[in-house]
Amino acid sequence: MLFGCEGICLSLGGRQILSDIALEAKPGEILGLVGPNGAGKTSLFEVLCGRYTADQGQVTLEDHDITTLAFHRRARMGVARTYQSPVVPASLTVGETFRAARKSHKPYRSRHDAEWAARLTHLRVPWDTPATVLGAFDRRKLMLACLMLRGPKVLLMDEPASGLINAEIDELDLIIRRLVDEYGIGVVLIEHRLELLAAVADHCIVLDLGEVIASGTPRDVFDNPRVHEAYFEGVDA
Repeated sequence: MLFGCEGICLSLGGRQILSDIALEAKPGEILGLVGPNGAGKTSLFEVLCGRYTADQGQVTLEDHDITTLAFHRRARMGVARTYQSPVVPASLTVGETFRAARKSHKPYRSRHDAEWAARLTHLRVPWDTPATVLGAFDRRKLMLACLMLRGPKVLLMDEPASGLINAEIDELDLIIRRLVDEYGIGVVLIEHRLELLAAVADHCIVLDLGEVIASGTPRDVFDNPRVHEAYFEGVDA
């Protein structure tokens, strides 16, 4: 197993958020994480990346127990994460953002590495462009390119298609698939855009009220009556 968790339980403010959650991300595969708002998907990501500490359970990376490791230590071991909102540095250009990513920790990366990451994520903008004037998709590409500079082993992506049009979603599909197929990265993908999950996910897990209610291929999961009852009915797919 590349990356995963088992028996994860989490309470916040006296409320049970996650209950006995287990998942496994394999090298070169995409795991989709699905569920209605409030199901616990983002909270699970917070546990996996180290921003929240679970009440119970274990998180592992390549057979190493990383349950108690801090966010930055997991990042250096190869756990990368994107967020729903593609926030970029307010005062930096694209080139300066890349430089900050290259110099974030040793071993330092070269400008050549940054150029490779930009090509990998289809980021085609002048490097003297202020990062804050980029559109939503280019912001996502920039942040993803910066993460790729660190050679991640697993990538946690929180609704990467949010706010994108269909043509951009198709391009995002190609980018993610390349990261998986050519670089063997394991991807865990939270997404409400079912067309993206159906196109790229090898396996899906559905959460509802902090519990896993279904697991299987996208087709199996999307056809599951319990999933329809909890999530898909009333959601414009």
